[in-house]
Amino acid sequence: MIQLYKHGAYLLNGTELVEDTPEAAAILQSKLGSVPTKEEAAQNTMAYGILKSHNTSDNMEKLKIKFDRLTSHDITFVGIIQTARASGLEKFPVPYVLTNCHNSLCAVGGTINEDDHMFGLSCAKKYGGIYVPPHQAVIHQFAREMLAGCGKMVLGSDSHTRYGALGTMACGEGGPEIVKQLLNKTYDINMPGVVAIYLTGKPQKGVGPQDIALAIIGEVFANGYVNNKVMEFVGDGVENLSVDYRIGVDVMTTETTCLSSIWTTDSKVKDFYEMHYRPEEFAELKPGKVAYYDGVVYVDLSTIKPMIAMPFHPSNTYTIDELNANLEDILADVEKKAQISLDGKIPFTLRDKIHNGRLYVEQGVIAGCAGGGFENICDATDILSGHSIGADEFSLSVYPASQPVFMELVKNGSIAKLMQTGATVRTAFCGPCFGAGDVPANKGLSIRHSTRNFPNREGSKITNGQIASVALMDARSIAATAVNKGYLTAATDVDVNFTKPKYFFDKTIYDNRVYNGVGKADPSVEIKFGPGIVDWPAMVPLSENIMLRVVSEIHDPVTTTDELIPSGETSSYRSNPLGLAEFTLSRKDPAYVGRAKQVRTAEEIRRTGACPMKEDEEIAAAFRVVKADYPELKARETEIGSTIYAVKPGDGSAREQAASCQRVLGGLANIAKEYATKRYRSNLINWGMIPFIFEEETLPFHNLDFIFIPGIRTAIQNKDTKVKAYIVRDTLEEFELQIKEMTDDERQIILDGCLINFYKENN
Repeated sequence: MIQLYKHGAYLLNGTELVEDTPEAAAILQSKLGSVPTKEEAAQNTMAYGILKSHNTSDNMEKLKIKFDRLTSHDITFVGIIQTARASGLEKFPVPYVLTNCHNSLCAVGGTINEDDHMFGLSCAKKYGGIYVPPHQAVIHQFAREMLAGCGKMVLGSDSHTRYGALGTMACGEGGPEIVKQLLNKTYDINMPGVVAIYLTGKPQKGVGPQDIALAIIGEVFANGYVNNKVMEFVGDGVENLSVDYRIGVDVMTTETTCLSSIWTTDSKVKDFYEMHYRPEEFAELKPGKVAYYDGVVYVDLSTIKPMIAMPFHPSNTYTIDELNANLEDILADVEKKAQISLDGKIPFTLRDKIHNGRLYVEQGVIAGCAGGGFENICDATDILSGHSIGADEFSLSVYPASQPVFMELVKNGSIAKLMQTGATVRTAFCGPCFGAGDVPANKGLSIRHSTRNFPNREGSKITNGQIASVALMDARSIAATAVNKGYLTAATDVDVNFTKPKYFFDKTIYDNRVYNGVGKADPSVEIKFGPGIVDWPAMVPLSENIMLRVVSEIHDPVTTTDELIPSGETSSYRSNPLGLAEFTLSRKDPAYVGRAKQVRTAEEIRRTGACPMKEDEEIAAAFRVVKADYPELKARETEIGSTIYAVKPGDGSAREQAASCQRVLGGLANIAKEYATKRYRSNLINWGMIPFIFEEETLPFHNLDFIFIPGIRTAIQNKDTKVKAYIVRDTLEEFELQIKEMTDDERQIILDGCLINFYKENN
């Protein structure tokens, strides 16, 4: 059972919830002898205490956070460091870990992936960072083992930066927010709401952390219950979960669109830090005697059953029992929903997977920061031990999350048992999570203990006529399905003795292989640049007036960052801004790049001082209409750019390229009904793009329309929340756009044209 409270609630002594109803005051009076204010009690959450200790402003409503530690991987750290270098970077001010777990396979584009790795190592030496070579650990497992600390805050340039189970508040953001920290600036946010995730009871045998996570995601994603809030895990059920289990639940909180997470800590967490040779990082964390929460997700762990998230979102959840009992109806509904994500561009069916009344899948994967943990793999091994996965279409791949985890699985015999079944075991690699490893066959269905199942996330390409899909499951039920050679099976339906071997962490692997340059910055080191590492193109300050052209119009309920800039093999080009930009919206709107380039060309002409009207008749026609009402307007003094409209863009990855690729193609803005995540909106701002809001259902403009916005620079300077805009047709048709709250620095970043320009102007 999962229950969402309709109101906020008080938590008394960490155990008793009192919902904030009219009767609450009397209940509190009887139990406490007084009634604390909500404001006072809200300061007793763990989240409030940690945020307060990291806030550098004198206002707890307007936070300016400095993080203790930073982390990035090889898809993001090149662009981050290049941006920071262009902005005046001298050395890393706090420990900064550069992991190499995404572009680990140096097989696409010749040397470019390994060139990025060598760039990272040379920067770790020059600026004083930590460098984790490929195949040693996925980013979040290394952070858990070597970076987390109770009461600490970690910022990572990956959306699944979540270490709350270890008492660490961690946030995943786009690269520019890492840049700010590298330049001793702050992470500026309003004080977030805090929602209690109250756990009680104990999971059934065979139910794993992914089952708990998917059950929660299914309840809170669509209604935005925890959107941009902190999820605070409390309750008597926490002590019934091992630390590895808690980590498995915690990492998936990203899929709820929350800002961060934090858990109570106990002796099990203390043992974790001692086992990892960092006992000084432990501290007991728990809410104060009376803590107030903005909402409560009440989870009875004993009632959760094995879950499955069907394509194409982690919130598209069912129990496996429910799915098996209603295969035809549920699969038909999934197919119908899928056509929204796929725009009806390609036939998609799952009902052909029904074989003899059961659902057959072609692939299983247990991998990454969510699935590759020690306990997940040990439990899966116990289920699989002595069986065969068969010699038909079904395959199973297992990726331990780090070399220390891998080595312990070798020592306790789990790897041998897995290999005997026919499963393959790989090194630490995030590839299956973003389409760079274990890509299924066309029309294939893969079940994965990984983080996401967005369209094409598994690596297929609609534009090439390919379609495959992923359903998310827990490692235990994936193993149970493998025992039945690909026929969907819940782990609770198999007879197994979970041996629960003890984990022993051996850090000599890291001592022997990881470069640790913290406190040892060497300015004399020359950075190694491969030919694929390209500087950012020049971007100009915002002009007083702008002319936008709508170059893509997307009406999906949610648009993911994977759709804005695809993952998979495109990741190899992320050190080349212009090269990567060629893939923008390629799986959603292949015509976007050409349209955006046409607009960018007009702007490039304007920057030379020439008149763009002489080169582009469509631009000229638009300006002629505008000049009828604004006769003094000069095209050469009006910035020209593109924009996209999407209902709710930005769900998913923290990757800044979802915004920066639009920017280097000449993007000046996005228009949306709302933004799915704070991190995507921040990415737009940091790349100098205006995050406009248009909340009405019916659009007054459409794809390829021109939109003229006069006085936009003054409006941003004046902190206006509404601006007049005009659709340019035969005449100017007025409508209104909103600009939600921004900090002073965010407004100045847009005025300066991008974060790089902002630092050039202000350092």
